[in-house]
Amino acid sequence: MENMRLSNLSDLWSMKSFQRDILDALRGAEMHWYFVQGIEALYQQLYLPGILALLTGVEASLRVTMHQLHDFNFESELSDYRVLSNLLILQAREEGLPIEQLAFPGEDDFLTKLQTKKPNRVDVKIVALRNDLAHGNVLDFISRDLGEDCSFFTPECLLDIADDLLFVSYQWALQLGIFRSTRLAIALQRTDKT
Repeated sequence: MENMRLSNLSDLWSMKSFQRDILDALRGAEMHWYFVQGIEALYQQLYLPGILALLTGVEASLRVTMHQLHDFNFESELSDYRVLSNLLILQAREEGLPIEQLAFPGEDDFLTKLQTKKPNRVDVKIVALRNDLAHGNVLDFISRDLGEDCSFFTPECLLDIADDLLFVSYQWALQLGIFRSTRLAIALQRTDKT
């Protein structure tokens, strides 16, 4: 859905509609509230918390789904070490998750980047964005429009990336919802038989 952009969150009805779509798709409080709150924050023009919530939603939905594929009843804790990374996304791809939805618009080398390894690893954009913003690195978003001597950062400098992330997050949530409704139903059936 190409119309999932910040400009379409201009009214309360549209924002609530997008939130309902995600609630219906994911049906898991351990995941969907990050997306719902992220959309709400972006609607309120709170770009930093909105972006961080969406990134956390992607990470949580990926981690929880991967965990549920092997332990649907949550008899064990989520790993502290399986965080949003190229490796986790590759592992999700092996399980059949719709990881292509995590590519940003114009990120044609997404699958190539996923294959890179240390010391020449190149993070895909969603991983790099998560690492940068979660650790306070906003250097890539500093505005230099007024010249080097007048460089500055405000949350509005994140507007374009927020717009792209909203699009990616929405597509991811919808496609992951489809995956979860089919694959996790099969995993649950296997659990019930044991």
